[in-house]
Amino acid sequence: MLVLKAYKYLIYPNHEQQDYLASVFGAVRFIYNKMLADKIEHYKRAGNMLRTTPARYKKEFHWLKEADSLALANAQLNLEKAYKQFFRNKNTGFPKFKSKKTNNNSFTTNNQKGTIAIEGGTLKIPKLKTKIRIKVHRSFTGQIKSCTLSKTPSGKYFASVLVETDIVPLAKAEKTIGVDLGLKDFAVTSEGEVFANPKHLRTSEKRLKKLQKDLSRKKKGSQNRYKARLKVAKLHEKIANQRKDFLHKTSTQLINDNQVIVMEDLRVKNMMQNHKLSKAISEVSWSMFREMLTYKSKWYGRELIIAPKNFASSQLCSYCGYKNAEVKSLAVRQWSCPACHTEHDRDRNAAMNLLKLAM
Repeated sequence: MLVLKAYKYLIYPNHEQQDYLASVFGAVRFIYNKMLADKIEHYKRAGNMLRTTPARYKKEFHWLKEADSLALANAQLNLEKAYKQFFRNKNTGFPKFKSKKTNNNSFTTNNQKGTIAIEGGTLKIPKLKTKIRIKVHRSFTGQIKSCTLSKTPSGKYFASVLVETDIVPLAKAEKTIGVDLGLKDFAVTSEGEVFANPKHLRTSEKRLKKLQKDLSRKKKGSQNRYKARLKVAKLHEKIANQRKDFLHKTSTQLINDNQVIVMEDLRVKNMMQNHKLSKAISEVSWSMFREMLTYKSKWYGRELIIAPKNFASSQLCSYCGYKNAEVKSLAVRQWSCPACHTEHDRDRNAAMNLLKLAM
């Protein structure tokens, strides 16, 4: 099965290449903000949508001609997509202006007849005459469609290569499983397997607090402040990498072992309004985990079933179906069914109820 798969590699641009990347980052950010501002102004004045292209601005801003035209075109596509999503679903929010301070250092360019290529430990991209040194830690087969180049707050450069590649589905598994997501434990399955919550942020919180305090005491614009900011950025990057690594390993294990996976449809946005739990909820990244399970199940021939939003998996007795409203409280971890007197562990019982949806 042909799928689009991204491979992310660390790149090592020299000073000249860094200057070029910085100029394209700036051009993409500028064209996005300029087009968004013009759209807003036009709508206020005329009451309809403004259709425009990056080429229109090159006459006024000549320096845009030095940037990759495909990168500018992709910035336009991203803006149009954000606009359409807002008008389809107001919960997504109106498109925001991109700020240099909030890590908007990235651009995407497309492969046209070999303009993007990886060969001999180097990366070739459009408009740049020299090739960038790249660390290819894993190989791929297939045709390169596009490449996204980015710079992290910690100062590292990455190239995410989108490849059309052939993925062979896994052999059919016999098992069907229900998965209950939580905060105390990250996940509990209907078979009783527990995936502990690693709590990477909590583990590094003391260190992070100290580094942020050090940063706040440094003079703005000084070299010491730059060094302190770099330390904070590196720790945040480490925590994010630890989280992604855990989610990838857990999702891959579930996909490898089970043919059908049933999960509850958690309303994360609503749950985040609980200020006592918002930090813990954002740390576990349920949405990212569900996204990983979604695309991996499609790739490898598995089925992911999402329970209806109103399905009370924790409150139902998995043996007799009695609904116990008292279990709504998260403090209740163990409970006995008033109807059949079965003793339940909250998370295991919820996972077993989810499993029943697939039967």
